Amino acid sequence: MAEVYEDVPHALLHKRVRDIASGVEGELMAVVHENVAASAFPEHWVDLAYVRSASGREFSTIVDNIEPA
Repeated sequence: MAEVYEDVPHALLHKRVRDIASGVEGELMAVVHENVAASAFPEHWVDLAYVRSASGREFSTIVDNIEPA
């Protein structure tokens, strides 16, 4: 499995966002194009949003699950 990750520009970067799936709010720290496959083949690439909540803990979610808070 290739260990290649790529930062993706996003309009909400460093802004307050809400994860639709969990309802948690925080600051969008990064969007990364990442291979999330459990094994080398087939690869499965998605854009993941990394959000830092008020507690300081970061979590990831599919970028389509975020919206402005």
